Amino acid sequence: MDEKYVHFNGYLLPKETHSAESLKYAAEFQVHDDDVFAVTYPKSGTTWMQEILPPILNGGDLTPVRTIPNWDRVPWLEETRAALVLGDRPSPRAMVSHLPYHLMPPSFYTSKAKVIYVTRNPKDIAVSSFHFHKMASFLDDPGTFDEFLDKFLSGQVLFGKWTDHVKSWRNTDIEDRILYVTYEEMVQDLKGALLKMARFLGRELSPEVLEKVASHCQFSNMKTNAMSNYSLVPQDIMDSSKSPFLRKGTTGDWRSHFSPEQDARFSAVIKKEMEGAVFEFPWDDE
Repeated sequence: MDEKYVHFNGYLLPKETHSAESLKYAAEFQVHDDDVFAVTYPKSGTTWMQEILPPILNGGDLTPVRTIPNWDRVPWLEETRAALVLGDRPSPRAMVSHLPYHLMPPSFYTSKAKVIYVTRNPKDIAVSSFHFHKMASFLDDPGTFDEFLDKFLSGQVLFGKWTDHVKSWRNTDIEDRILYVTYEEMVQDLKGALLKMARFLGRELSPEVLEKVASHCQFSNMKTNAMSNYSLVPQDIMDSSKSPFLRKGTTGDWRSHFSPEQDARFSAVIKKEMEGAVFEFPWDDE
């Protein structure tokens, strides 16, 4: 595993996209007050947010999402591309990150930068991550689905435990700077979610522009956008014949993968680790 991963503060990060230098860059990054971060646990809608943020921030112009690969359009703060594309980027700068709250750069905490934190049902995340491991050569083989669930629940996956990540970002110190959105509400009412994000970011989009952006950012459109669907990545790195990077973009797909025993085991672990949490998710009663 050491051949494929960088070990960073107890977390596994793929060497394909992370390095000691990129993590140092992230730690020393000077956050601006008007920076915008979309923060997610992996496989929670990051690519979707890379599609959404540019037109929200620029008044509905879809040119960036049609002409710039998503990893340069809205780069990951902690990945190697960040240092190459963020240096001279005009404000407002949009970035994504998988970092837990306590590993954000020191300048973040004293800034006024805003965060949209996207959460997704962890069962669907586990399914999506399992398929991603099968198609990405820079990640370890996931084994059987049952074996992968054990890794997921024990935190032996990228960026550790889902429960730790979501709890770390429920931080009352900066709650006025965080908008919480779920993947599920984006699937159910994308236009409504976009309107909520735009208002949070201080952007007023006309009904016509909102409709245009919502139409473009539908998962089916994003899946055919070469700037977003990772078809530009060589097949020896991401083999779409094993599984497309953008698979279904639906909710509840876990039901076609989990056995009743796996469902019970998974739910019990998540429930125990979320004991005492003062927030709820729309899937908690499933």
